Amino acid sequence: MNKIARFIRENRRAAGLTQAEFALRSGLGLRFVRELEQGKESVRMDKVNKALAMFGAEAVPGRIDRE
Repeated sequence: MNKIARFIRENRRAAGLTQAEFALRSGLGLRFVRELEQGKESVRMDKVNKALAMFGAEAVPGRIDRE
């Protein structure tokens, strides 16, 4: 699982939100949230940043660091 996927999942769970609740509160689709948490690589960055903004974070261009 990539770092963004892990960050979203861990923070969503820490906030006590289901994927459906998170999708509703963030204004994103449930399918997108599921795919994001599964680490799908072909997701729209504007939507990724919308999800990250729920936790005060943002994705920015940088070096790829694979685990």
